[in-house]
Amino acid sequence: MEITTDVIKTLRDKTGVSVMQCKKALEEANGDLAQAEVILKKRSSAAAEKKAGRELGAGAIGTYTHDGAIGAMVLLSSETDFVAKNPEFGALAREIAMQVAATDPKYVSSEQISGDAKQAAVAVFEKETEGKPEDMKAKILEGKLASYFRDQVLLDQPFIKDESKTVRDLLNEATQKFGERVEVGGFSRLSAR
Repeated sequence: MEITTDVIKTLRDKTGVSVMQCKKALEEANGDLAQAEVILKKRSSAAAEKKAGRELGAGAIGTYTHDGAIGAMVLLSSETDFVAKNPEFGALAREIAMQVAATDPKYVSSEQISGDAKQAAVAVFEKETEGKPEDMKAKILEGKLASYFRDQVLLDQPFIKDESKTVRDLLNEATQKFGERVEVGGFSRLSAR
């Protein structure tokens, strides 16, 4: 299948990834747009993993207010000022602030969930697994805990503007796009309600 500039542009508009990366993904997928998207998502996760150990020395604060009653601030960190000052990086910080305002997460990542909070949830959900086969209890409990905490963990939440992606997916895509590690350094949410 011929890979036209229109197909490349369509993929670039959907993913925000460079023209060359889009072209390579389309070539690998024999021109199939859906397959090329999957290839780029897979690569964005791999790119984020490679850059995970890099030091974050810059960032931008994104803010969002809704009807003057709910507000959120997010620190989006990057490795360099060059990326932090990019308008697209600032726009991403604002998008994540909008996510925080809308969903009111409690944690950035699951690593921040305290042992006490996990134990309290386990105590509740263990009661719900009573009477289930022993070999299934652990899996059921794990699923219930993951579901319970998913809405409370910013990185695990479905993105409010595209529920096919999580906030973690957005950061992985940004890492691929900017060529640097991108991470949420923290957030704060205020509500007058």
